[in-house]
Amino acid sequence: MASFSMFKFTLLLSLLVVFVKGDPDITDDFLIPSNVNPNSIDGNFFTFTGLRKIVGSNVPDFRATKVTKTEFPALDGQGVSLSILQFPPGSINPPHSHPRSWEALFVLSGSVELGFIDPSTGKLNNKTMPTNYFYVVPQGTMHYQQNANKSAAASVLSAFGSSNPGTISLPTALFGTGVDDKILSRSFATDVDTIKKIKAAFGGTKF
Repeated sequence: MASFSMFKFTLLLSLLVVFVKGDPDITDDFLIPSNVNPNSIDGNFFTFTGLRKIVGSNVPDFRATKVTKTEFPALDGQGVSLSILQFPPGSINPPHSHPRSWEALFVLSGSVELGFIDPSTGKLNNKTMPTNYFYVVPQGTMHYQQNANKSAAASVLSAFGSSNPGTISLPTALFGTGVDDKILSRSFATDVDTIKKIKAAFGGTKF
């Protein structure tokens, strides 16, 4: 896959090094999970192979494949993580935020609209980014991505300054966590029946 050229891989590594990490400094070179024998640590511990099948793959809906300390324990304490975002034609990544990190996005293929809301002014800062463009989202800000192209897929490499940046999905947080229907109906100037219909799409009150 041409979009996964050595140049782009090298650029990714540069991004992870240049940006200031968000995790607290650790006193050791790296952290070993409590369930791992230190004497068993070798090159395999520092190797992640979960992205191999993503290259060249097609997905029916938007998909984010995360590589955080949960999926790759060697990242714990290192202040970095990443994600591969795959956008089929016309798909979106709904508004969300990362409370513990900025997000740096590099468009690998296709074209993606990226935007975040300035919490100080309420202004939307958005731009349609073609292949090889780079965009940064400040820490904790509400943001989204969409592939407006109805005929071509897109993919984005996303880097974070934390091994556990966290993700808060705005739709799920509002309509999938049990917030009272009356509170939501008043907040959105609509009726309770409309709120119930929206909640149904998120599995009722389940998170």
